[in-house]
Amino acid sequence: MTHTPQDHGGGLDAALEIYGGTRADWLDLSTGINPVPYCATLPDGDHWTALPDAHARNALINAARVFWDVPPQAAILAAPGASVLIAQIPGLMPSGPVEIPQPTYNEHAASFQAHGWHIAQTNATAQVVVNPNNPDGRLWQAEQLSAPFRIIDESFCDIAPQHSLIALAAQKNTIVLKSFGKFWGLAGLRLGFAIGDPDHIAQLAQRIGPWAVSGPALHIGAQALNDHDWAAQTRQRLHQDAARLDGLMSGAGAQIIGGTPLFRLFQVPDAQDWHDRLARHKILSRIFPYNPRWLRLGLPAQNRWSQLEKALI
Repeated sequence: MTHTPQDHGGGLDAALEIYGGTRADWLDLSTGINPVPYCATLPDGDHWTALPDAHARNALINAARVFWDVPPQAAILAAPGASVLIAQIPGLMPSGPVEIPQPTYNEHAASFQAHGWHIAQTNATAQVVVNPNNPDGRLWQAEQLSAPFRIIDESFCDIAPQHSLIALAAQKNTIVLKSFGKFWGLAGLRLGFAIGDPDHIAQLAQRIGPWAVSGPALHIGAQALNDHDWAAQTRQRLHQDAARLDGLMSGAGAQIIGGTPLFRLFQVPDAQDWHDRLARHKILSRIFPYNPRWLRLGLPAQNRWSQLEKALI
């Protein structure tokens, strides 16, 4: 089965063609990426010219184990983005029925279907949950996961580590996914993690091949994951900025119905109309084909709030 492209945030090039302007003019709020990225110290020349070595890879894995409080029984694999792992995970088990509660990040269903699985609501042999969920921010509890093969996508959970289900990574046939680019604001670095059943992690490692993560990504990732003070300060700022966004949007007539501190989900009378209105002010939002009233916004960078405020007048 062919994997067809899914709708996502981003796509600023397409917006430029329709609404004009330059990339510098645009405020892209269509993603849930931290607009204040981690300020990493760039690696030296050897990280750019040599193949990634085991020492750098182990340093990243060790930092990840501490940062996410990974159970000792669980294995960790670093990959060039969580999307690479999402595309490979369904091939780890024989295809069958998979439960993926909707609405959620659409690449999971697309990937399972591409591997011959079919979506089911009961008697599933695999279950995928996104915790917290994208786009509504729903949080999952351990007792809600009951399928024999379980995938827990925690790409946005670094904003609320107290709600992480990482303890389940110690259990057989369980994989927890982590995304680096969103919370640390470095999506272009392409770095993600699969954490869980050592047998499945070993299979994933074979599938993505050697040297999957670049030397610079290993270096910057380890540096960021070791900076726990930055993470704590960032969580506080993100919560404050999310509350500010809620206030602006509610004042303009939108109703907050969910989200996380990295993105907010609003209900409006006509999401396409809001999308067009914001785009005329060079602001890119996220709308959804399955709900004509849902509008999702990420957070503006610190020096771009005025652009959104003017658009909402």
